[in-house]
Amino acid sequence: MFVLGLQGSPRAKGNTSTLLSTFLGEVENWGGIVKNLDVTRMKILPCLGCGTCEKKGYCPRDDDMQAIYPVLRKSDLVVLATPIYFYGPTAQMKLFIDRSQALWSRKYSLGMEDPGRKWRQGFLLAVGATKGKTIFDGTNLTAKYFFDAIGAGFEGTLGYRKVESIGDIDSHPTALEEAKAKARELTEPFLNRKKVLFVCRENACRSQMAAAFTRQMAGDRFEVESAGNDPAERVNPMMEQVMAEKEVDMAYLKPSAISDLPDGWKPDAVVSMGCEVECPVFPGAITRDWDLPDPSKASIDFMRNVRDQVEKQVEVFISNGSL
Repeated sequence: MFVLGLQGSPRAKGNTSTLLSTFLGEVENWGGIVKNLDVTRMKILPCLGCGTCEKKGYCPRDDDMQAIYPVLRKSDLVVLATPIYFYGPTAQMKLFIDRSQALWSRKYSLGMEDPGRKWRQGFLLAVGATKGKTIFDGTNLTAKYFFDAIGAGFEGTLGYRKVESIGDIDSHPTALEEAKAKARELTEPFLNRKKVLFVCRENACRSQMAAAFTRQMAGDRFEVESAGNDPAERVNPMMEQVMAEKEVDMAYLKPSAISDLPDGWKPDAVVSMGCEVECPVFPGAITRDWDLPDPSKASIDFMRNVRDQVEKQVEVFISNGSL
């Protein structure tokens, strides 16, 4: 399981940071993999409302968001953490949220489905200085639509009032234990999934398609990675095109090597696409070879045919419940 934390407080070691770190630490204790991004210290430019993402599906602004989009897509759980400023998130967090418009456009303007959308979850951690009853209402609404834009279901909020001075969250009677409990609650279902690694030579076509179809169809049952023995510089554009014909969005993917797998991540099964490579050895993992032809230098019709073969193989695998 991969959990992404988004830290939105200008105070590097403030209450928001402590609350989020406590949450993510508990995820790690339960065996999840986490990444904590301090968005307030990244170069994130404001949305210009240029409309490029609605027409072409990407944001043209050259900043750190370009590296964050792939991480959002990889996440099983996204935790947004912010103090409340004027009944909303911080300005830095709002910049980040506004730039999720590129992901919203891929779904709602271009009609493509992120393979993880059906299973990804989002959660909000918030602290506010006052005791007002509606202090979190504005941020809850913003978070709801942010999570929809990035393809995540909004699973709720832990919000704490009268938290202002540094250290207030540590002395709160329930906050840190509640954050741990919520982390366990959201993490546990994902940890029961079987881990599957799809392998081909370049990790640019077949293994990427197999991972996407598996995640889309059964992301609640299988945690998937894909990798290559000799990764290409980028995924095959024809592969992206034929997957888009199935309304499966392959944006923000990059071929990776087997050595790039997350530390400690060990598959239960390794599936080779049948592409001139031997399956890597992972003790205890079963191995399979789907013996699919390499479409990387073939026509787009050939790529479509291989895509359909991959989809059928994945459907059989899911229906059988094993590889």
